[in-house]
Amino acid sequence: MTRTEPQADYAAPPATGMTPMMAQFFEIKGVNPGYLLFYRMGDFYELFFDDAEIASAALGITLTKRGKHLGEDIPMCGVPIHAAQDYLKKLISLGHKVAVCEQVEDPAEAKKRGSKSVVKRDVVRLVTPGTLTEDDLLPARGNNFLLSLARLGSDGEGYAMAWSDISTGELLVADLDKESLADEIARIDPAELILSDRLADQLAEQRALSSDRLAGATRRPHESFESEAASRLLRETFDNGVDPTAFSRTARAALGALITYVAETQKGAGIPLRQPRLEAPTDHMQIDAATRSSLELLVTQRGDVRGALRASVDMTVTGAGARLFAARLAAPLNDPARINARLDAIDTLIESSMETDAIRKGLRAAPDIARALTRLTLERGGPRDLGAIGRGITQARALGHLLSGLSDPGDELAAIARTLGRAPEILADEFAKALVDEPPLFARDGGFVASGYDGELDTQRRLGSESRKVVAELQAALVEKTGVRALKIKHNNVLGFFVEVPASHGSRLLEDSVFIHRQTLANAMRFTTTDLAELEGKIARAQEIAVEIELSIFARLREAALAQSRDLMAAADAMAELDVAAALANLAAQRNWCRPLVDQSLAFQIEGGRHPVVEKTLEAEGQTFVANDADLSAPEPDEGGQLWLVTGPNMGGKSTFLRQNALIAILAQMGSYVPATSAHIGVVDRVFSRVGASDDIAQGRSTFMVEMVETAAILNRATRRSLVILDEIGRGTATFDGLSIAWACVETLHETTGCRAIFATHYHELTALSATLSRVSNHTMSVKEYKGDVVFLHEVTQGAADRSYGIQVAKLAGLPAPVITRARQVLDLLEARGQSNPGSALADLPLFAHMPAPEDKTVPQPGANPVTDMIETVRPDDLSPRAALEWIYELKKAAYADGDH
Repeated sequence: MTRTEPQADYAAPPATGMTPMMAQFFEIKGVNPGYLLFYRMGDFYELFFDDAEIASAALGITLTKRGKHLGEDIPMCGVPIHAAQDYLKKLISLGHKVAVCEQVEDPAEAKKRGSKSVVKRDVVRLVTPGTLTEDDLLPARGNNFLLSLARLGSDGEGYAMAWSDISTGELLVADLDKESLADEIARIDPAELILSDRLADQLAEQRALSSDRLAGATRRPHESFESEAASRLLRETFDNGVDPTAFSRTARAALGALITYVAETQKGAGIPLRQPRLEAPTDHMQIDAATRSSLELLVTQRGDVRGALRASVDMTVTGAGARLFAARLAAPLNDPARINARLDAIDTLIESSMETDAIRKGLRAAPDIARALTRLTLERGGPRDLGAIGRGITQARALGHLLSGLSDPGDELAAIARTLGRAPEILADEFAKALVDEPPLFARDGGFVASGYDGELDTQRRLGSESRKVVAELQAALVEKTGVRALKIKHNNVLGFFVEVPASHGSRLLEDSVFIHRQTLANAMRFTTTDLAELEGKIARAQEIAVEIELSIFARLREAALAQSRDLMAAADAMAELDVAAALANLAAQRNWCRPLVDQSLAFQIEGGRHPVVEKTLEAEGQTFVANDADLSAPEPDEGGQLWLVTGPNMGGKSTFLRQNALIAILAQMGSYVPATSAHIGVVDRVFSRVGASDDIAQGRSTFMVEMVETAAILNRATRRSLVILDEIGRGTATFDGLSIAWACVETLHETTGCRAIFATHYHELTALSATLSRVSNHTMSVKEYKGDVVFLHEVTQGAADRSYGIQVAKLAGLPAPVITRARQVLDLLEARGQSNPGSALADLPLFAHMPAPEDKTVPQPGANPVTDMIETVRPDDLSPRAALEWIYELKKAAYADGDH
């Protein structure tokens, strides 16, 4: 969807003829260009001029008018305060940014200044896609990253990016080169990208990022990316101080721009960021954007979550765990030691199944501590956030206790247990005492402090809600003091509360200095006392005082939570890590996955490998996935990896086989068990996948051009430690051109790159390369053919296919029978005469329109013998043991059906 920006400026207001309110609007709008201004008017946020037209179209609300400006009607629309979050969510999802302008003084104060004075208003927050903190605006199981991209110098010292999810406080920074720029941004997939005007123009000119990504970016002045200013800001922002020299100049510039932007959008409410963590690109497996799309790691190529790898394997039970799972899946590790530490944790949890079930049950009850703490930091939190932190601490300590009871928790689980054990129990106890079981969302409403926690609050509540009882208690005390049983405490609008006694008892009260005479009537006398006057004032202000007390308690509890933020964030991280480990243990146990052997070798040996997404889909349909082996290991330590050439028909399972091996490598290096009988994987530094066909019309690239660009990236960037899967290279152009390109690519992968690779192709001529390239071996997808029909066995066997079975697949797809018949005639002629001059061969065929009608195949032809047909068409060398057994059964059926016993 094309997003319309609000105009950066408005016509200058005339000196006369403008209402004070509109003058205020223009002043506030002028300092917040590019934002839709939510201008608070009583119980509504109202929008004017271009903002109103944009918002009404985006939100589907009525566009109306309010007064005139420069002789023209002022367009206006509004949203109610109580529903503002829903409207904000929709605007942000469409890429808009909103400035929230609130009333910052009591309207009564404005009236004191004169009838023409307006209530003071100011922008209290800038809401942008990358700076959201409210749960109902955020993806519960996904991160919401703000990313700052920097480059210093005209030549460029390389790039650096800093990215943060301010809802959890995470802050990371990395240096990167131009080649990995688009890939790393695709990995992080930020909700909002900020960069300088100058860099945005450079990237657009170089086409280094997609036009969509650049069009939605937030542009900042180049001066915002100044490294020296950033150094000072880093020292000032973080309590324990950050040494700026730990980061490159470019990384400091990216960090400084991000921190400054967060501060501006939050309007001084605080910087809810943790100390920045430096990430090196070599720490994780490099996966380019095309490969992420091809392998459908987090979303499918259609953009759906359902059907992607993550949706199939993510069994986490908390939002924080789901976010960490996605991050690990997007950036698998390169360090075998760290990978095996994660696998050790899964081992332990699988062996301790009862404890693991209890851990997952405890995690389900754990709130999202990190996001609750961030809202409190930004003064945007409420009593529910305090309650969430209290419950989170309780769950953290309980989970730490469960982990400590495991027989051999290992290094990773032991570290998690220690961290959870440090969660501040005293804070949880205090919150449990202070808060009601179900506190309200906002502190301003009161009613969230538990009875018995604060004596003065309880008194004020009694005065406010039980005034009759309090007055009765005072009346009983005065009756006992005076002995006048007819004494009553009453109330009217003139005197307020007063003591009334019959006239005959009035003299007794007049003699008592406690009572102050107020009024004498014919039959009664009225008095007051100091206590009664104080009580009356307290009752009048009880509700107000009660709310004030609760707000002071909230402020104290909030400060207590912020004082423990380091331990709270550590506990939140530890619970997320535990959730991921327990989820992967549950996944491995449920689906019979195995622990991979991961080391620094160049091994890649998979036995009984399966595609995790396809297998789950087939199981849901009551079918069984056919497992296959793959061995791409280097024959000798100093040699390159094996290159498998896989031939076979479309629909035979080549693409599934290719992808499943890449996914197994990714799962193994994220620290997960894998869908296989056994797996030995030497660390893969980069995974490349070129599977499927697509074009890029926006960039002027045809399907073949996209294929070649992606193939070029693979050949230029793959190393000996990489895993490359390629499918149908060269199929988008003329046959001999495509064959030549595919041939050269195979030779390059073998001779120059030396990587582990699987190359699927319909160019059967390529299989000849196995005779000259030592590490190339031929493999094929098994099929069974009977009377023109083809059955896909989905088995990978050694050898090469001699045909593609394309016509049989076309028949299965439902092409009309005459088209299939004609295609068979053309194929037979081409195969008989060769393809060196197909034009002359095809010239001998009668025109399609003059072809005789096809024979009716449903009537058996004289002399036809199915047994003989089966024997003549079978190729024994192509049959696996399983396929051979199935062929024998079919032969037996054919013999009985023909009456030949």
